[in-house]
Amino acid sequence: MEVSSKAKAEWYSGLTTGQGKAHLESGNGSFDVNWKARSEGEAGVTTPEELLAAAHASCYSMALSFALEQNGTPPHWVKVDAEVKFEAGVGVKSSMLTVHAKVDGIDQLEFSRFAEDAKENCPVSKALAGVDISLESATLVA
Repeated sequence: MEVSSKAKAEWYSGLTTGQGKAHLESGNGSFDVNWKARSEGEAGVTTPEELLAAAHASCYSMALSFALEQNGTPPHWVKVDAEVKFEAGVGVKSSMLTVHAKVDGIDQLEFSRFAEDAKENCPVSKALAGVDISLESATLVA
C-alpha cells in the first residue's frame, strides 16, 4: 500500500531578508524557517536540513529495528542521532548517523553489520543517494 505524506511551506520576501514557515500536514508541527538559520546557524529556527535529519534518524531507527526483529533479536530500544550538513551554494553535503541500542542475543560485530546494512538500505538513505552518508558510531549497550 502506498502512503502519501505531505507538508507545506510559505515564504515571504527575498531569500536573504525573507522568512517562512513549514507545516506538516499531520498537524504535528509548524516551523519557522529563514536563510540566516540555514546558511549561518540560528538557535530556535528550524531548517530544511533539520527536518531532513529528523526524517533520516526516524527512518533509520525503523529499518534497524525491523532487521533486528527479523533476526529474532528485537531491540529493547534504539536511539539514533542524525546530523545533516548544508553549505550555501553547494547544498546538502552529508548525513552522519550515530546509533546506540540495547539488543539481547547478538554481539557488537553482528550489531555493527545490522547497523551498516540499515544505513545503506533505509528508504531515506536511498533517497539521499547523492549525499555522503556515514555511520559514525554503532554501539550495542549491554
